Amino acid sequence: MLTCIANLSNDEVFTPPEFANQMLDTLEQAWAESNDGASIWADSTVTFLDPFTKSGVFLREVTRRLTDGLATQIPDLDERVDHVLTKQVFGIGITQLTSLLARRSVYCSKDATGEHSIAKSFERDWGNIWFERTEHTWAGRKKERRANPLTGHEELVEQTGTGKCKFCGASEGEYARDEFLETHAYAFIHTNDIKARVNELFGADMQFDVIIGNPPYQLADGGFGISAAPIYQYFIEQAKELEPRFLSVVTPSRWMTGGKGLDEFRERMLDDNRIRTIVDYPDSNDVFPGTQIKGGVSYWLWDRDNPGDVNVVTHTAGQDVSVATRPLREPGADVFVRYNLGVSILRKVLLMESDVESNSAHFGLPSNKQFRAIVSSRRPFGFDTTFKGHAIPEDGDLLLHRNSGIGYVARTEIGANHAVIDRWKVFIPRAGSGSDSFPHPILSKPFIGKPGEVSSETYIFIGPFVDETETSNVISYLRTRLLRFLVLLHKPSQSTTREQYTFVPLQDFSRPWTDDELYEKYGITDEEIAFIESMVRPMELGNA
Repeated sequence: MLTCIANLSNDEVFTPPEFANQMLDTLEQAWAESNDGASIWADSTVTFLDPFTKSGVFLREVTRRLTDGLATQIPDLDERVDHVLTKQVFGIGITQLTSLLARRSVYCSKDATGEHSIAKSFERDWGNIWFERTEHTWAGRKKERRANPLTGHEELVEQTGTGKCKFCGASEGEYARDEFLETHAYAFIHTNDIKARVNELFGADMQFDVIIGNPPYQLADGGFGISAAPIYQYFIEQAKELEPRFLSVVTPSRWMTGGKGLDEFRERMLDDNRIRTIVDYPDSNDVFPGTQIKGGVSYWLWDRDNPGDVNVVTHTAGQDVSVATRPLREPGADVFVRYNLGVSILRKVLLMESDVESNSAHFGLPSNKQFRAIVSSRRPFGFDTTFKGHAIPEDGDLLLHRNSGIGYVARTEIGANHAVIDRWKVFIPRAGSGSDSFPHPILSKPFIGKPGEVSSETYIFIGPFVDETETSNVISYLRTRLLRFLVLLHKPSQSTTREQYTFVPLQDFSRPWTDDELYEKYGITDEEIAFIESMVRPMELGNA
């Protein structure tokens, strides 16, 4: 049943049993390596917590494995199952519905004390899978002056519906709901003291050996799709506060290079050398069929007592395509370079451009060799994506490249980059390919911007340049697969801004460039070329 059940939303993605068992296999191996080969499933004292349980698949599979592993220590099956369920396996439901589903999956009954429950010594109907409705804590409401109807004096009054939850950032206007609707205020992250909260929930001084699961990914914040606010980082930070021996979590992979509001979280992750395994799926359909999660998904294993390098495994279409053990953060990098071959390629490019005689890569280009230095910011001339300008040009108007065509705008309306207006430049759409299947173009097609041409936020510009020839040579560079591969290594989503060109070096634009010339310049091997070309499609210019 759990392989077929529909997801409630992209916020709450159910985990297929096969994938949950893969995570448990990774945990089992790590436990054995840390405990002289002992089996985690043969230890009657190990405790497990899924603090974001939905279908109950993790708790169910843990229970199944412990039931098999403890057969020698506790020969009686009923006694063994009861011990596992009452002493070793714990969960926190994320909604009323999923808590009932999890109890049914784990105890064979939504009532842990019921006649059909396979746990026999619980005295509470929820057993060890807790759920109670939790409310958001609204803060930061807007205030407006209103006349007090009794005194006539003006007072500052909070506007209901304008606040944000201080714990998860949920919008009050979106999530202030009556008692019959789910609040999506998850108990695990709505507390300042998670240790005290967990002890309060389970009525004991709890110390979990393993925390494992698949947290909610995002909450709508008035936008949609990728504009929704991620929340999985809050669950991870809380789980680490509980100091388990092992933590294994499924997350979107967007945190590796970007993600709304994830900069501080990414920095903490990159500096945490207790993350020992990352298993990455660039296409989320390989894990969650029919559910598109931009940037793919990954699970990772955090080992409290054994810091070190991370074992990175990349899957494509269910196959292991790359395995390597390396630092989580390459020196000087502000993102996680998710592709193992990408690390070796990037090291070659950046080492050559760094002017440093060293056998190790120095991640970070000198300021005089940064291609990103000639890439504009978003909204390069002060116009957003909805700006259309004039349909019919008036005297002195500039040509405006905008969403779905061209328009015209007066020079006096330009809000930024005035010095670039009458120079040659390259325009390139900010939105790239929305696909997570490879190969794909990575960037949309660039085109020449002539003197007197500007754009809306639909485009960013690269430049300025001295003439049309130099501008065309820049476009030849943008067409190369190597440049677009370097962009991919820093690209978390469909949008491509200045930051995504961080790993791209400047070239001599008095001449055009080809991939063969770049491969030779940087010493890219045949294996690395094959990988680049498996990821990046050739770019034919034609229609922009």
